[in-house]
Amino acid sequence: MSTLTIALTLFVFALIIGVIVIGKVPATLHTPLMSGANSIHGVVIVGVVLVAAEANTVLGFALIFLAAALGTANVVGGYTVTDRMLDMFKAKPAADKQEKGGK
Repeated sequence: MSTLTIALTLFVFALIIGVIVIGKVPATLHTPLMSGANSIHGVVIVGVVLVAAEANTVLGFALIFLAAALGTANVVGGYTVTDRMLDMFKAKPAADKQEKGGK
């Protein structure tokens, strides 16, 4: 068996297992799970830095830029979703409660 065949087989198995695992996540846990997974996506940014040292063509630089931009957007998005989700659980200040007629 060639190395490519083994790599593709592992990739397909990982896809299947990923779909099965994510498919069993309840809707109430989906957002926290995905925001955490997106922040872990920072590993891609580390990979971009490592691969950038080897790039020497225009196509290589373009792909590195694209990977860095998308990886950064994913990390920032993960933290933004987490921040917005945690804001939902913060207690409202007393001034807001009094304005709305609350005690």
